[in-house]
Amino acid sequence: MPELHVGERHWSVPAGSNLLDALNQAGVAVPYSCRAGSCHACLVRCQGEVQDKQPDALSPVQRQEGWRLACQCQVTGDLQVETFDPRTDGLAAHVLRADWLNPTVLRLRLQPEHNLRYQAGQHLVLWAGRVARPYSLASLPQVDPYLEFHLDCRLPGEFSDAARKLKVGDSLRLGELRGGALHYDPDWQARPLWLLGAGTGMAPLWGVLREALRQDHQGAIRVIHLAHDANGHYLAEPLAALEASHANLTVELWTAAELTEALAQLRLVSRQTLALLCGHPASVEAFSKRLFLAGLPRNQLLADVFLPRG
Repeated sequence: MPELHVGERHWSVPAGSNLLDALNQAGVAVPYSCRAGSCHACLVRCQGEVQDKQPDALSPVQRQEGWRLACQCQVTGDLQVETFDPRTDGLAAHVLRADWLNPTVLRLRLQPEHNLRYQAGQHLVLWAGRVARPYSLASLPQVDPYLEFHLDCRLPGEFSDAARKLKVGDSLRLGELRGGALHYDPDWQARPLWLLGAGTGMAPLWGVLREALRQDHQGAIRVIHLAHDANGHYLAEPLAALEASHANLTVELWTAAELTEALAQLRLVSRQTLALLCGHPASVEAFSKRLFLAGLPRNQLLADVFLPRG
């Protein structure tokens, strides 16, 4: 059987094993989220034999340096693995603000040690010590003088437990900037735009919405936020403020109990509509199915999913 080597440790794994699972099961903490090669949280450097399902997910320079996405690799031979080290590979940042938007959603505002070029809707891996988790940016570049993240802390988890203890001035490290499926394109300006978020899936859409308004989007914009209950609509007030000041914007706040009936009543006003979806996979799938049934072409739907982690 192939052997994995990480530092001074080495152990055997069955040929064909998923590299991410093999590392985590052996206690080598490698963060992950999407498991689809999109979030890049599971970046590792490899020397040896792997079968890479998504060789184009990384740049030629990254691949030449040995970087791979562990979730997309199968072990086919002996392999030396070097995990991402935030102390040397990450960007330093400190906490400007840590406050609760509701009892379960923590808003973090961070100041990186130097300016970070990004687009609304992208995401970063946040490192607190050796604990990491990818989070979408809710901030707006060139407008917000900080990086903002909305953390769902309903359930216990290594990173959320650490995040609850963060104070102003505390240090974190930032991993690779990724994403881009959720974004705003100026060419969309005249088209109807739907933003459908579940839970903290509203975070990247909050940035995308403000970018669309900043660029004076002319088409109708419909925002739907799905939450477990009414208390989960943590952006209700700022969304209402934007709705009051923009005639082309409508905001709908749905709860899980209302989802089935609300989806059944969902109708497209134009086949030119563009839909951006984000949240738990089950919620994204429910939104997607209904939109497809309503006649939305598949290439006009952009989605990102948040996988739960314990």
